[in-house]
Formats: sequence, structure tokens, C-alpha cells
Amino acid sequence: MADSICRTLRDGGLEGEHAPALTIKDRISSPLGLDVFNHVLAQLSSFILAGKSQSRGLVLVALTRSPSFYLELLKSGGVQLNSAQKWIHILDCYSDPLGWKDNPSRHEKANTATDENPGTVALFRDVKDANKLFCSVSELGKELLGPIKGRFSVAIDSVSEMLRHASLTSVASFISKLRSHDQVSSIFWLLHSDLHEAKIAAVFDYISSMIASLEPMIHPSNGERLSSENRSLRNENLSRGNFSVRFKRRNGRVRQMCEEISVEQSGIKFTPVSSDGQAIGGGPLPKVQFNLELSEKEQMDRASVVLPFEHQGNGKPIQIYDGRRSLADTRTNTVHVPTEASEAADPRKGEIIYLRDSDDERPDSDEDPDDDLDI
Repeated sequence: MADSICRTLRDGGLEGEHAPALTIKDRISSPLGLDVFNHVLAQLSSFILAGKSQSRGLVLVALTRSPSFYLELLKSGGVQLNSAQKWIHILDCYSDPLGWKDNPSRHEKANTATDENPGTVALFRDVKDANKLFCSVSELGKELLGPIKGRFSVAIDSVSEMLRHASLTSVASFISKLRSHDQVSSIFWLLHSDLHEAKIAAVFDYISSMIASLEPMIHPSNGERLSSENRSLRNENLSRGNFSVRFKRRNGRVRQMCEEISVEQSGIKFTPVSSDGQAIGGGPLPKVQFNLELSEKEQMDRASVVLPFEHQGNGKPIQIYDGRRSLADTRTNTVHVPTEASEAADPRKGEIIYLRDSDDERPDSDEDPDDDLDI
């Protein structure tokens, strides 16, 4: 399911459609949203570098982490950063989001070629103004594309941080304008749902085409909060959780899928979950609602079925036509084995007599009987 999300963001949208948008929602009882965001970011970056994505570049709006954190994250994931300035731009809203530091300029660009920061970083100093933020993201995306016509993707590491400085209307308008931008291929962001009212989370659900929600694996008993007495349960929720995704289709239908997520030292891992809540093993056969093999009883029942054209020696004469004698001679020379069943049979009843060519030929042979004719 996580792969389906990454493929949807990779493929982008059709001409004239809004770009696919993903909302990643977590809460304090299951704080794994940043891990999922980093996973999607790394996967999409790999697709862009391999030339398999509709977008030719990525603009990352960093609000809760420094640009060096994301560059180191991509580097540790195996992404080559030698030519990072050609495919990724980071809008630094973390260092000085309100412009309180010495430099009075609205944003400044630092193009460096060092190993620590090989990408292009733009410092943004006015997070309160969503319109200026939209213009800065658009400018960085156009710089990535250059004169070549193409599209770019946008990643926002925390919409909750934006809502601290700007109104809900301006933030929702900022994301909606990015979705409708003709050069934006896809967009995804992280939202801490328990920091906001339900109506605020509903707004971002409405403008999203995919909603990924993280729920705790173990809920507190009787609705009580996790306390120090059951600290082991709390630690369990810090590394594992339920990951459910809703996909909005073009025809208006909604498809929901669920997986189990676990964060390990080697990385993040997703395990499919069946409808009854049990994890599905990684067997070679797909999970289906019917048996692909016959049981022993079914095999015995199948072997005991009498074919309609084979009398199986039940007392009736065995007639085999070998092609050298006429049917009348065959009937004359046929040995009849008298049985009670044959004596009691009514001669007035009709019957179908099947004459096989020889014993060596299989009943289901598709050989043309006229192949040996010399015409």
C-alpha cells in the first residue's frame, strides 16, 4: 500500500487535472508521521533521479527540520547528491521563519558545492505570508525545470507548523493553488491531527486525493491514557502502528487499505493486514477466497466419476472398432457377458453406443479421423 502511494505520486496527474495530493496524519499516541514522510520523500527522490517520475525535480519546504537533515537523510538512503542542485531545491523556513535575525532580506539563496550541502537552499523569512511562500515555491520549481517544459513535486514537512503562523484559509488556499498549478506534478505533507480541531483536519482531507492515517497499535484500556505503569505499551506504539490509507478515485469512489507499520534500525517496514486484522505472510501465492488445490476427498470423488461415453465393463458388451471390420461383424463377434443387469434391461429403451477406434487412443484425442484419407 505504501508502494501504491509512492507510485501515485510518481505518476503525477493528467493534463488538466489537479495534482495528486497526500496527507499524512499522525498523533501523539502514534508519532510515526515523520518516518512515513521521510520514506515517501526518499522513494520519490529515487524515482526522480532514475527518470521514472513525471516530475523532473522536487521542492521541499522545510519547517521543522534543517535542510542539512534532509540532505543527510537522502544521502544515507543511497541517493546521490553530486548533482542535487539540478533536481532538488529546499526552501528553508526553519532557520528564521519570522525574519527575526540580522539579515533583513526576505529570502537568500546559497549555492554551495560542498559535501555537506551540495544542493540549493533558499532561506525564507516570512512564513506568515502564504502568498509569498507560494511565489517562492513556484520560482524554485521553475528554476529546476529551466527552459524545458516539465513538472516538479512539492513536499511540506509540517502543515501544523504553518498553521501556527498563518490562518487556515491562507494555508488551505496555498495548497489548493499548488495542486492546480500546471507545473506541479504531485504534493504531499504531514499533519499532526491531535494538535487541531476535527474541522481543520477535515479541510485537508477534502483537498487531498490520498489520506494516510497512523493509529496506535495498542490502545489504552477503558479509554484511559497510557501511564508510567504500562510503559511497555507506550514504547510499543513508538515503533509500531496501524497505517490506513484512503484513495479517492476519479469516478468518486473511495478505496481504503490497511497495513501494519514498524520502524526498525534498518528502516521502515510495511506489512499487509487482512480484513480480520491478522498480518498476511509473504507467501508466493496471493491471498484469495477459494482453494487453488483439491483436497484428498475431492481427488477421490473426481477419480470415481464415470464418464458418459465409457461403460466401464458394467456387464454391457465391450465394442472396439479397429477400422478393418464392419460394424455388423464387430457386433457378431462381440463376446457378451450375461449379467443380471443385462437380462433385466428393457430392449425397447434406446441407448448411445460409443465405439472407440482403438485401445491405444486417448478418449480426449483431438486427432482428425480423416487425416489418413488419400483424397
